[in-house]
Amino acid sequence: MSALGLGPREHVALVGGGGKTTLMFALADEFRLKGRGFVISTTTKVWNWEALKWPNVLLDPSDYDSWEELKEALKKNGHAFVGSHVLESGKTEGIDPGLADSIYRESGIDYLLLEADGAAGRPVKAPAQHEPVIPASVTVVIAIMGLEAVGKPLEEEVVFRPEQFIKITGLNRGEMITPNALARIFQSPEGLFKGAPASARRIAFLNKLDLVADDQEGRALADLLVKGPRPSVDSVVVGSILKSNYYALG
Repeated sequence: MSALGLGPREHVALVGGGGKTTLMFALADEFRLKGRGFVISTTTKVWNWEALKWPNVLLDPSDYDSWEELKEALKKNGHAFVGSHVLESGKTEGIDPGLADSIYRESGIDYLLLEADGAAGRPVKAPAQHEPVIPASVTVVIAIMGLEAVGKPLEEEVVFRPEQFIKITGLNRGEMITPNALARIFQSPEGLFKGAPASARRIAFLNKLDLVADDQEGRALADLLVKGPRPSVDSVVVGSILKSNYYALG
């Protein structure tokens, strides 16, 4: 994951659509192999079966006993998944942003990996008023988008929260999703980086390059972001998380 340029200690928030959870767990696997201390969590929701991939799943760590349990798990194994509680839907409810700040600042970990947005499996999203949920201590915000959306019509099957997408891009339903429209989703104050701390680095991750037969439009989007206004995007990563093949621009 060197393309992301992460430092030795980071609070990473993942937003957007098209691979947030996949990237979060890929990073976690890398940190585990390197012996780094980390916590995985969310301020939204993740499937409980995904959380259970990890040997230490701690729920409701807001009281003293649970906080001590987290510290013990980190001391023993170096990592843990932290959530609030399991919902009837089969998802694990996320934690409060203030608690995420406390875990990052006080638990002695190297990394806190936080899924801070939801996209219902779509490759593209535009945030609603209450989204994303990014804690104040976040040092890096990674906004992810699936490149298979380029050239597709603007429909709910492709875009999560299409009405917000329309407001930001000016496209209408059924119109082709262009690189220029997607660039606005990254660059707009109401776009994917909405609510990011001013001090946090902003990385655009253009994922699923392996699903695109002709990658010219994906590269055109990357070029728009690299040459676009700063600090909308500090760097751009293009490639495929699933194939473990990507590179950085800018």
